[in-house]
Amino acid sequence: MTYQPYFVDGANRSARWLVTCDHAANTVPPFVNGGTLGLNDSEMGRHIAYDVGAEGVTRALAQHLDAPAILSNFSRLVIDPNRGEDDPTLLMKLYDGTIIPGNRHADDGERDMRLNHCYRPYHTALAEMAARQDNTVIVSIHSFTPQLKGQNPRPWHIGILYATDTRLARPMADLCRAEPDLCVGENEPYGGHLPGDAVARHAIAYQRPNILIELRNNLIETEADQQAWAARLAPMLTQAANIANV
Repeated sequence: MTYQPYFVDGANRSARWLVTCDHAANTVPPFVNGGTLGLNDSEMGRHIAYDVGAEGVTRALAQHLDAPAILSNFSRLVIDPNRGEDDPTLLMKLYDGTIIPGNRHADDGERDMRLNHCYRPYHTALAEMAARQDNTVIVSIHSFTPQLKGQNPRPWHIGILYATDTRLARPMADLCRAEPDLCVGENEPYGGHLPGDAVARHAIAYQRPNILIELRNNLIETEADQQAWAARLAPMLTQAANIANV
């Protein structure tokens, strides 16, 4: 079977929403060090390799919104599609205390090969899908680990991230905070602005309304949890869009 650097669900769905998942998979394509980065299954199952649980939430949320979804099919350790091409963390050699053997000696030629076979095809497809309608709204789904090595536990259940465009994010954050069982972070556990990231490239650059949602990955480990979060988020996103009039 020919390797595919991304998957699309519901390409013909009619809603203006586009749901994206930049870190959906921990796949290492066969042309990258023979399909391995030199890490064991336990390490490749961690947040360093992909966003645990985000794929299931993305696919289910897109169904609830009657929207297409695009999901990467390569590990963030192969090359990170949520970084600009000139970002020094595009190809990580050390992440959360783990050395990535398959990246230790990766040179410019290896970097360009991964860009051409993984990163650029994903972004080309994402750009085409975002442009399918004039009023596309982008929702980017991610997950985060409850605690990085040597750092404080992260209390948030959900993070609402944004950069300069807060039209959708602010009302969504307010709706989440109105839920008594949710601990909500704005631009937590990360800041929402990273030059050249996927939202900057495909939403901000075109003035498309957008939001990046981070879910704590121990809350979306099972399919049932992923389905439940998608069912919860979909009406809130719709309400937030109505409040923002976007």
